[in-house]
Amino acid sequence: MKLEHRYAVDLQWTGNRGTGTSGYKDYGRDHTVSAEGKHPVEGSADRTFFGDRDRWNPEELLLAALAQCHMLSYLAEAARAGVVVVGYTDAATGVMEQTSNGGGHFTGVTLRPRVTIADPAQAELAMSLHHPAAEKCFIAASVNFPVGHEPELLTLV
Repeated sequence: MKLEHRYAVDLQWTGNRGTGTSGYKDYGRDHTVSAEGKHPVEGSADRTFFGDRDRWNPEELLLAALAQCHMLSYLAEAARAGVVVVGYTDAATGVMEQTSNGGGHFTGVTLRPRVTIADPAQAELAMSLHHPAAEKCFIAASVNFPVGHEPELLTLV
């Protein structure tokens, strides 16, 4: 049985400064991403590509999606295994390499989940759950670059 889920977003470019794309530096990269019933996300390009540094860029959103997906998969694995997670943060980083034709691609992402669990006796089990969580992350399974994990575990004392 094939389970299929569909998603939809709307994108609106808001960077027309009156002359459209008359020149590479003449237009803004600002845009709004929205979905029904959700708060809009104000996006732009990375500052390197003449974007607004106060808005989310696609590279950051990809990195955020990978970190969110691992977290959600990990929390589900923890719940199934009876591990009580009471805190979770991540300091994810990614590397994008530009190519000579003006394009580029990510060469890798490293997630650094910092998980706090309630029971120190479950530390080994809690650490082992990152592997199945990584295997079940829909976003990580959809990218063509390595997604590494450097987890850290904390316990309540």
